[in-house]
Amino acid sequence: MAVPADDRSDESPVPPAGRAASSVTEALCTRRSVRAFLPTPLARELVEDLLATASRSPSNSNTQPWRVHVVAGEPKRRLAEDLWESLDAGQRAAQPGYPYQPGPDEWAEPYRTRRAAFGDQLYRRTLGVQPGDGEGRDRHHRRNYEFFGAPVGMILTTSAHPLAGALVDAGLFLQALMLTAREYGLDTCPQASFIDFHPVLRRHLDISDDEIVICGLALGYADREHPLGDLATPRESVARFATFHGDLT
Repeated sequence: MAVPADDRSDESPVPPAGRAASSVTEALCTRRSVRAFLPTPLARELVEDLLATASRSPSNSNTQPWRVHVVAGEPKRRLAEDLWESLDAGQRAAQPGYPYQPGPDEWAEPYRTRRAAFGDQLYRRTLGVQPGDGEGRDRHHRRNYEFFGAPVGMILTTSAHPLAGALVDAGLFLQALMLTAREYGLDTCPQASFIDFHPVLRRHLDISDDEIVICGLALGYADREHPLGDLATPRESVARFATFHGDLT
């Protein structure tokens, strides 16, 4: 199921909820950052299988610096309530564990334009939240901290020692985990929002000072009836991001 190099549309195939991807290409093309999940529970054995497969990801000198904290049921509910309380009290961490992104007014082009287009797609066109509607945006943002209703939430961390390389390794592990989930008919959403409240995560999940919180990950079956169940974003063409040096046959 090859995707044409110049395809920038949102029309990559979306399988019915629960349908497994049959190839790596299909897993990549049907992966979405899903922001609405069904409450269908997941078996621990299934989650362990996903993690075991993702652990085959490469890492610098096979250091495997990633750690995963899995939450479900009552612990997930308590964590969400504490995160909401900290959010409402304005208790974001003064510094995240690593510099994930620049400030809102510090983005260079073309990234500023791409972010603005995504924000318009998510809030105005999909959720009906108009520009200037701070309350509407806040309502959606709060859903991050309950993992968008997914039955399983994960917090991905990595060692603070080989940090720069470990961030790359953690990204490889995260991608493998999301693609493996598609093979099982599951969906995911990686969530950077959790790094703003890493002290709360440390209290609940016994995350050591040696661990840097990388992101959260919602895991479950997508709610295809929800407007956010199938939100798809465009991709730039190969011609716009790749430079070829030398001739290829």
